[in-house]
Amino acid sequence: MAGKANRKNGLNRCPYCGATDLDLNVKSGKLRCNYCRAMFENIKVNAHGDVEELDGITVGGGAEQIVPDEKTVMTFKCGACGAEVVVDTNEATSAKCHWCRHVLSINDKVPNGAVPDMVLPFSLEKAVAENNINSFVKNRQFFAHPQFKKEFTTENVMGVYLPYMVIDVNGHVKLVGQAEHLVRSYTVKVGKHTQRRYDADLYDVERDFDLLVDDLTIEASRDKLNQNVLVNTNNVINAIMPFDTENCVAWDANFLRGFASEKRDTDVEDLRERVRTQVKDIARCRANTTMEFYGRGARWDKEELKVKGAKWKAAYLPVWLYSYLQDENGKKVLHYVAVNARTGETMGSVPIYKGKLLAISALVELAGIIVGTFLLITMGTFETDEDSVPIGLLGYAAGFIFYWAMKRHYRNMDKRHYHEAETKANMKNMKRKDQLVERRKGLSNSRMSDANNEVVCGAGNKKLDKMKKIAVTTLGELPIQKN
Repeated sequence: MAGKANRKNGLNRCPYCGATDLDLNVKSGKLRCNYCRAMFENIKVNAHGDVEELDGITVGGGAEQIVPDEKTVMTFKCGACGAEVVVDTNEATSAKCHWCRHVLSINDKVPNGAVPDMVLPFSLEKAVAENNINSFVKNRQFFAHPQFKKEFTTENVMGVYLPYMVIDVNGHVKLVGQAEHLVRSYTVKVGKHTQRRYDADLYDVERDFDLLVDDLTIEASRDKLNQNVLVNTNNVINAIMPFDTENCVAWDANFLRGFASEKRDTDVEDLRERVRTQVKDIARCRANTTMEFYGRGARWDKEELKVKGAKWKAAYLPVWLYSYLQDENGKKVLHYVAVNARTGETMGSVPIYKGKLLAISALVELAGIIVGTFLLITMGTFETDEDSVPIGLLGYAAGFIFYWAMKRHYRNMDKRHYHEAETKANMKNMKRKDQLVERRKGLSNSRMSDANNEVVCGAGNKKLDKMKKIAVTTLGELPIQKN
């Protein structure tokens, strides 16, 4: 079949001459035959299927439980940082760690994980990724650590296939709780000041619907699942998602040529709870599209999720990666600047020179105190939902606000993949209940005080995980079927 890859004896072959000496042409995103120079597309294996037809839990061969395997695709363990790197020994018996750039050899091999079901080829050229990374870093020079500025070079950028699980879910969701609709807002006199008050109608609400989740994508590396921004910068890799996983093609070791890759070290059972949590986040987000009437928010007291069917597939997804190991007073932090090798989405973390940032923040704080004191003397107050606050107090916080704004700009600790909104999902067969309970008058909060309909529980961020969670009921587990 001309123009498409042929397979025989487990190998990808050129459809024009039959050769197996193939590699990826990044500019076109196609495989190229190194014998006859023809270029052709591999067969897509992850085109959008009918999620609604899923019944039971199906696990692709590449997503099955990891077992020791020593064939030509091996895993080397980095002696410097401990990372595990996948290498096709048909092509090389040594490699370079994509995290710390330590040189690995076949003597460092460890039992290998299963190869993936599918791979998403690189389509963004290295030169473009280097330009994105360079621009990202150049925009963060003033407070960047001097050692980092001295050592930074895009020559260290590497193309890496990182392991992910891609999951389709056919589920049924039921949410039960209460919500508030704003009737009016007004001001009242309290002593010498005025305060804002709100009248709202309280409703009993219920949403019952089928939820079809297509290609929920989760990191399959245990280390990268830890996105505690207080101790690592893994969140910036998570933030370059989503990938166009519908364009994945069948796995072939030829895609590894010229790129590094990392083994999967998690199984379905390791990720099952995270998947359930993220599906519930998606359900809550989709349900919000039916709650526009309730501008003050909703409180879900009960959440049920029944999984009718699910399909798990292991995938390699492409990332251009720059890494920098910062060693400051014995504390080591690995900083990343990552580029989605399909979309060009770029996110990263740049080491901060804390002494300089603290000094400038102190000057900003001093200026803020001076301006704030002047405002306290010459001006009055401004209103919030809770009370009236002296305007000048804002100046007293100027240094702290500046410090955290700069840290956020350089480290991007708040960035993540918004799985609840960015994952493809549809609601069907919606049943809704909205019943008026009472009118509440004289409320001091602009939103329902215990609203939780926008809570995200599956972000993998320790700070986010501390947010108020919902009373949850999960209905049953389905047996796993191998595919």
